[in-house]
Amino acid sequence: MRRKLLLLLETGLVLAGLLMGASAWKIHSALEQPLNIKQEELLDVPKGSTPTRTFLELETDGVIKDAFWLRVYWRFNLAGTPIHSGEYRMQPGMTVNGLIDLWKRGEVVQYSLTLVEGWNFHQVRAALAKDEKIEQTLNGLSDSDVMAKIGHKGLFPEGRFFPDTYRFVRGMSDAELLKKAFDRLDEVLANEWEKRSADAPYREPYQALIMASLVEKETGVPQERGEIAGVFVRRMALGMQLQTDPTVIYGLGDRYTGKLTRAHLKEPTPYNTYVIPGLPPTPIAMVGREAIHAALNPVDGTSLYFVARGDGSHVFSDDLDAHNNAVREFQLKRRADYRSSPAPAAAPEATPTEDAIPAASPDTAPESLPQVAPQEPASTPEAAAPQNAQ
Repeated sequence: MRRKLLLLLETGLVLAGLLMGASAWKIHSALEQPLNIKQEELLDVPKGSTPTRTFLELETDGVIKDAFWLRVYWRFNLAGTPIHSGEYRMQPGMTVNGLIDLWKRGEVVQYSLTLVEGWNFHQVRAALAKDEKIEQTLNGLSDSDVMAKIGHKGLFPEGRFFPDTYRFVRGMSDAELLKKAFDRLDEVLANEWEKRSADAPYREPYQALIMASLVEKETGVPQERGEIAGVFVRRMALGMQLQTDPTVIYGLGDRYTGKLTRAHLKEPTPYNTYVIPGLPPTPIAMVGREAIHAALNPVDGTSLYFVARGDGSHVFSDDLDAHNNAVREFQLKRRADYRSSPAPAAAPEATPTEDAIPAASPDTAPESLPQVAPQEPASTPEAAAPQNAQ
């Protein structure tokens, strides 16, 4: 009887060994099988996907075989290892083991979206909405609701996002990308604020951000940023109005059709710096680091006026007579190829342009605008003519 039990035990061990060997061989074969594809394909792994579900879907699509053994392998070797959501690039000749290595490294396909200096918040939202690889969660929300969704309820959105090229994976939401751009602007502004000139005339970083947006919109030649900031700072110190056309355009919103008139310059809006003293209540566009740096480190000088030459650069003048002469030369006798900024680089077809969306964001009721600390200008000289009559 005892001999029979030993024989049965030996037989069971042999069978178990054979079974384990066969299982190991099946798992090895499943792992080393090449993917059944003839050209590069993208595997989309949605949020919440599991390896089991993904293996079964690949088997159903005919890309792999033996999903059962692959699930066994994952359970005993990679239990608890998450599979990152996103897209994975499957190449002809790649084995299942190679694909699993991509999963373990989280090597997902990345895309990019560029937010451009000078864009307003309408344009930012339009760019996000047009990108099919971004999960759309902000459609139908007001600007105020968008700010609440990204954790900044009550903040006015204009100028609060940093223009840059942002990398993302398929499935990232528009709100997540906006949050990254918001945090990046905060980081850059704080860093530049610490390096500001000792005589920078701002009580808080937000004022500098507003000034930077004016510099951004007025600058066609990068090296002029500091000089333009210097003009604006000196005008404020003397109690002169800033008189910068981009603020008028922003205040007109959708009513601006590409031509600025003298009537527009006289029209009272919260943003019209031909009417209001000092800075407008909010930024009017997104700004890059260079514009922020220029606003916080304005170039010393004596000029109080500037006018566009027509090639993107400006003529700077110290007094009204010299400025009026420059206006007559460069504005009243415009060449056919006149432009106030350099010719724009070719943009992708899906990228919104300023001409398409020139308006301010819709939530611009006066009661919703942030309050800017008042300036304390010196006594006001004689009224000045527009500094940039484009």
